Amino acid sequence: MNKEPIILIGGGGHCRSVIDVIEAQGQYEIFGVLDMPDKVGTKVLGYPIIGSDTEKELKEFKEQCPNFLVTVGQVKSAQLRKRIFHRIKVVGGQLPIIISPKAQVSIHASVEEGTVIHHFVMLNASAKVGANCIINSGALIEHDGVIGDHCHISTNSVINGAARVGEGTMVGSNACMLPLSSLPENSMLAASSILTQAVVEPGIYLGHPAKLYKNE
Repeated sequence: MNKEPIILIGGGGHCRSVIDVIEAQGQYEIFGVLDMPDKVGTKVLGYPIIGSDTEKELKEFKEQCPNFLVTVGQVKSAQLRKRIFHRIKVVGGQLPIIISPKAQVSIHASVEEGTVIHHFVMLNASAKVGANCIINSGALIEHDGVIGDHCHISTNSVINGAARVGEGTMVGSNACMLPLSSLPENSMLAASSILTQAVVEPGIYLGHPAKLYKNE
C-alpha cells in the first residue's frame, strides 16, 4: 500500500506524540517537519526538519506534499495553532484527520479536518469534534458531546453526555465535565477539576466544583 506524504508543523514534544499515532495508523509517510529556521537540518524521531512555516515555504512544499498537520502543542492559548491552521488553508493545503488504531471512535461520531485522535481515546455516538483539535491519550467524549474547533482535550479527561466545549478551549488532564455542562470559547478547565454547570464567562476554571479562577 502506497502511503500519502504529510508534513508536520511544529517539532516539539507534541510532535513526537503525533508521530507515534501517524506511524501506528500507517496511512501517511512523514515527508518532514517544519519548525524554527535554526532547527533546520536536525531531526525529530528520525524525521528531518526541512524548513519553517512561512507562507512562501508552505507554498513551495505544497507542490511536493499537499498534506499538512499542525503539531504544535496547546496549553495556555490556541492562537499559534489557529494561525498555522489558517496559513495552511490560505495556501490550499489539505489537513487530514489522524485517528489512532488504538482509539475507539463510533461510526456515528464526527471529526473534522486537522484533528488528531490519540491512543485509547473513546468517542461515542453522536459526539462532534471540530477542526484542528488535539484529543489526547485516554480522553473520553461521551454521546452528544460537542468540541469546538482548535480545542485540546487533554489526557484522561472526561466530557460527559451533551457537554459542550467552546472554540479554542483546553480541558486539562483528568478534568471532568458533567452532563450538559459547557465551557465558553478561549477558556481552560484546569487539570483534575470538575465542571458541574454551563458557564459563560471566558477564563480559567479550577476546583471541585470548578469556579472561575482567572479571567482570560
